[in-house]
Amino acid sequence: MSNNLNIFYVIASLISAFIIVWISVPSIVRVSKNKHLFDEPDERSSHESEVPILGGLAIFAGFIISVNLWVDPQIFPAFQYVVAAVIIMFFIGIKDDILIIAPFTKFAGQIIAALVLVVLGDIRISSLHGFFGIEEINFFWSLIITVLTIVTIINGFNFIDGIDGLSASIGIITAGAFGYWFFSVEQFQYAILAAALIGALFAFFLYNVFGEENKIFMGDTGSLIIGLVLSVLVIYFNEINIDKGKTFSIYPAPAVSFGVLIIPLFDTLRVVFIRIFTGHSLLLPDKNHTHHQLLDLGLSHIQVTMIISVVNVFFIYMVFNLAAFISIRRLLLIILLVAMLLSFIPPYILNRRRKR
Repeated sequence: MSNNLNIFYVIASLISAFIIVWISVPSIVRVSKNKHLFDEPDERSSHESEVPILGGLAIFAGFIISVNLWVDPQIFPAFQYVVAAVIIMFFIGIKDDILIIAPFTKFAGQIIAALVLVVLGDIRISSLHGFFGIEEINFFWSLIITVLTIVTIINGFNFIDGIDGLSASIGIITAGAFGYWFFSVEQFQYAILAAALIGALFAFFLYNVFGEENKIFMGDTGSLIIGLVLSVLVIYFNEINIDKGKTFSIYPAPAVSFGVLIIPLFDTLRVVFIRIFTGHSLLLPDKNHTHHQLLDLGLSHIQVTMIISVVNVFFIYMVFNLAAFISIRRLLLIILLVAMLLSFIPPYILNRRRKR
């Protein structure tokens, strides 16, 4: 298949996903209003009115239809298992958005989707790229590490989905970073996955942030799908970079992956540690996330989303530039130190204001 045709497929994937979501959201909003399927404000909410919550349905439709149109299963044999895992996340998410399910049930669904990818699709992390001197790992540890990675990324996006545009914008930025890299090294099938997600999220973002009559939230359905698709891109990004003999190979690929996904991953780690040290349940929601702290500073939703998005772009620029001449451990250390420093700024400003 010629490169020109592959490029067309990548662009078509993005455009078709955008169009499907753009057309479907108004109908979904009407159904949500007729059936009273709203996200009602509570003490944790950052919105004051009832907003339809089935935006994830549009994201699912846009992504699934688009990738099925443009991905070539002969070149991407594990594609059917990616679709199966996304469908599992869709049903878990849509049930939680409409009926609310127990956290354990949602977690079990994530594990099942991850096992479909790892066991049936053989989509797994097979090497640690020399991290702590470890290269290739056996299937057992590969399964454990990969499932843990997938579940962590999924929940990371689920955790940051608390204000208008945040999950969508971070999904667009991170999928854009991986998609651009796949495109530049001519791994077009994975670039198509990324492009479909970007197109679907961009159309949703416009309704979510700027919509008035058709404003909608993505709900758990959308955030779970974003996390799953990006976890697939992360795994392939690391697997392609195992062969260091290729001119495009990135030696500290695991650290680069962490840097690209710094917003959902670091915020998740930070909140989990806070809950452990304060004795709160890991499964119950709170308002300790960075976006909540920025809202407490008096910033609007779009201002918080833009600030966090700019920080994510900064980390992506930093890690890809440092990757050429630094080890995995040192790059991870730099990422964590910078992330910790930045995370202290909002609570520091809040404490100063309270003392005044």
